Amino acid sequence: MTPAPVIIAVDGRSGAGKTTLAVELAARLRQHHKVSLFHLEDIYPGWNGLMPGIERYVGTVLKPLSQGQAAEWTSWDWEKHYDGGLNVTLPAEIVIVEGVGAAADAARPMLDAVVWVESPGDDRRRRALTRDGSTYEPYWDSWAAQEDEWLSADAVIGAADVRVQNLADGSAPDDVLRALMYLPPVAAILSPELSARRGLQLRSERLEATPDAALLFASLYGKSKNAVWLDSSNASAVAGRSQAAARSRFSILADDGGTFGQSVLHRSGTTQVTAGSATVSTSGPFFRWLDSVWGRRAVRAPRGYDGQFTLGWLGYLGYELKRETGGNDVPSDTPDAALLFAGRAVVLDHREQTVWLLALDAPDAEEWFREARAAVEAAVAALDVAVSVSSGTVPEFVSRDSATDYKRKIADSQHEISEGNSYEICLTTTLEAPAGNLDPWAGYLSLRRRNPAPFASYLRFGELVVASTSPERFLRILSDGGMRAEPIKGTRGRSSDPSEDAALRHDLETSLKDRAENIMIVDLLRNDLSHFAIPGSVTVSRLCAIESYATVHQMVSTIDAHLRPGAPRAEALAAAFPAGSMTGAPKISTMDILDQLESGPRGIYSGAIGYFSLNAATDLAVVIRTLVVNPDSAGGRTLTLGVGGAITADSVADDEYEEIRTKAFGVLSTLGAEFPG
Repeated sequence: MTPAPVIIAVDGRSGAGKTTLAVELAARLRQHHKVSLFHLEDIYPGWNGLMPGIERYVGTVLKPLSQGQAAEWTSWDWEKHYDGGLNVTLPAEIVIVEGVGAAADAARPMLDAVVWVESPGDDRRRRALTRDGSTYEPYWDSWAAQEDEWLSADAVIGAADVRVQNLADGSAPDDVLRALMYLPPVAAILSPELSARRGLQLRSERLEATPDAALLFASLYGKSKNAVWLDSSNASAVAGRSQAAARSRFSILADDGGTFGQSVLHRSGTTQVTAGSATVSTSGPFFRWLDSVWGRRAVRAPRGYDGQFTLGWLGYLGYELKRETGGNDVPSDTPDAALLFAGRAVVLDHREQTVWLLALDAPDAEEWFREARAAVEAAVAALDVAVSVSSGTVPEFVSRDSATDYKRKIADSQHEISEGNSYEICLTTTLEAPAGNLDPWAGYLSLRRRNPAPFASYLRFGELVVASTSPERFLRILSDGGMRAEPIKGTRGRSSDPSEDAALRHDLETSLKDRAENIMIVDLLRNDLSHFAIPGSVTVSRLCAIESYATVHQMVSTIDAHLRPGAPRAEALAAAFPAGSMTGAPKISTMDILDQLESGPRGIYSGAIGYFSLNAATDLAVVIRTLVVNPDSAGGRTLTLGVGGAITADSVADDEYEEIRTKAFGVLSTLGAEFPG
């Protein structure tokens, strides 16, 4: 008896393309493994034999194979309509079983992976009849009825690990193989395939150009289902080599197209990865999944390239991932994380006025370089063309909390502080409006003009759109292990009158309350970074500095540290998540208080936006000053904006309420909207 094999079931309705997929998948796996392939069509006892065939398959084929034994089974003679000869299927390192019912309920305990193949009904009928000719045509309806009856009682589709939309274009086998690599029961045996994919080569091209970034993004990714623009929209206002200029030096534009493109959505403990036409679902914590795909140096940066992003994952982590870092489990209307894997991207170096085209070496890389080069040239030539945008009707926001409710929660927060349960509570609320005919893209272009920021971003994941003008860095980890957090605590609105504006800045600079808030968060982040830092490397290089943006003055501090060699980077990130500037201190007990005070999930707001690079670097911004457009259950779209502020024992309710109005002003005024109430 040989060791128990890894068994992969390829299931789906007739004509979905299961047989071709299974044969092609087996061919790819045979490059490194011994593979056996079994087709259920060889065992069904006639055109009315779906359920008896499943029973035969489970008992005489799957059970012995799952135990590492040879399977002896009786075939069906489709010409004589009677049992045929005796056959033997030998166990192998990997066994693929294919056919309608291959992953039926009785079979699933013996399977390591279930692949469900989907295809439109008309395509399935055409494919099946093309394959089997007139032999199958008289029985199509009766067989389909058997499939319907089986599926009405068997949750096989919902239980599938991988679902593939078979486009019959030859992409499905490679997509399924990529998806299978995310399944722990299968991944261990696919180590040769994984090693081959880790031998990545980064190609690059440097262009002397300063294209219009918005035009370039629209040209390259305007029609992409999933796309990300990490947009240093204030780069032109912070020239030179200052710390502010360094934060705003690079912009990144990418989607999930091409050979290596993938996307991932995580909700409440389930991670769903889409690779081309295949989608795979796995259970477990998000940060554990992130550790499996990021944190090791897979590529080297091109010579002369100073950026830390060398392709990889881009997107957001929502606040409700706090369930994995000591917080409560609060379900959200938006995914808890959404990322895309960019196997090619455009990076703008604003300081050097250059463009870097980056792509992993693949058969389609050369064509993409040509397209990207042409798009850059067109975006440079169109610099003088005025772009007129209209974001649509003015949204009418309502607040989760009225002024009275919010001020009452401030009092409740201060009571918790007086009881010694917290030192500082970052209380938030949510403004919400029907999105109507709002154009998120046009809205973002208006936002970036009115409120330029170092960590602005535009993210599109299908119908979900995030438009952010965040000024705050959450956490950066360089490829060499250098870590930096830059929390913001303390805000004043700006004035068009220079003397009044200077007075507002001075008021913030000298405010003992704001300094106390900021220093408390600095202490919290020093502790967060210390968990995985080299002892003694945690320093505060800047404390309570004032930075001015288009609509606000902010108090900012900088905490630096160095990651311990070999420390897991995803865990180091989790130790600091969510940003302390959005929770208060101490973090875990304060998050619990916030869940009791706030009347719903924060969702994406208060989370992080940024990248996880193939050279093990990451740079993440705090999700503030951010609009989220999300499909609702009624078939429409909802527009949300989160706002909040830090509450301490010295807080004055009226002042704190005015602060959230100030923070919301930059975004709301751009839309022509007003703060509700």
